[in-house]
Amino acid sequence: MQPALLPGDNIIVNKLAFGGRLFNLTAAAENKPIHIRRMPGFQKIKRNDVLVFNFPYPSRWDSIAFDLMKYYVKRCVALPGDTFSIVNAHYYVKGCSDALGNMESQDNLLTLLNEGTHKEISLKGYPHDSLVDWDIRNFGPLYVPAKGSVVIMNQMNAILYKQLIEYEQNMKITISGDTVFLNNYPIKWYQFRQNYYFMAGDKTRDSRDSRYWGLLPEEFIVGKAALIWKSVRPGTSKCEWRRLLKSIE
Repeated sequence: MQPALLPGDNIIVNKLAFGGRLFNLTAAAENKPIHIRRMPGFQKIKRNDVLVFNFPYPSRWDSIAFDLMKYYVKRCVALPGDTFSIVNAHYYVKGCSDALGNMESQDNLLTLLNEGTHKEISLKGYPHDSLVDWDIRNFGPLYVPAKGSVVIMNQMNAILYKQLIEYEQNMKITISGDTVFLNNYPIKWYQFRQNYYFMAGDKTRDSRDSRYWGLLPEEFIVGKAALIWKSVRPGTSKCEWRRLLKSIE
């Protein structure tokens, strides 16, 4: 998340802004199935909010799972119901003219890609399927599901939303030709049970974000990154006083 956050930063997370989560901590710690409920919040998630969340792929890239002890912090660049694209390494939402994410970092990534000096950068993007030729230069368009929204279950959508549907249903998706099966039953459409978000790190050339692993379920969101309450220079015990109580924007 550089430059918004730097190594050594300690942050305060507002868990009440979007509503605190209620779930069985013991079951979560033991990696047992849990049901997450959310209390009413006093604000809604907006594009460009910096969020803290449980990383949805802690052990396998093909299966969403909840890990109580694995947290990421990234910037939300697309909301439920948005159609998100990356064009020449820059982020866009259909119908939205706002700058999304760190624009300078996106410019720098495009320069590296154009110059061919990106050997250490992984280019292949989600969903990592030979039928979907997306990468971090050009990605999408991808519809970000909102709770209650419906998508046609063709081969393309089955590839894009396989992990989400399997997570919601605890069943397996398989594809045979143009027919999509959920636990061996053919389905022609699917209605999503929750909201999803597209998350991106500000350090665009080196961020393990939704460009690589896909969409974030709403119930994995812990809260909004609010303040840097302390910052210590890496490898030392020296406090970076200039970052004390700095707002995270």
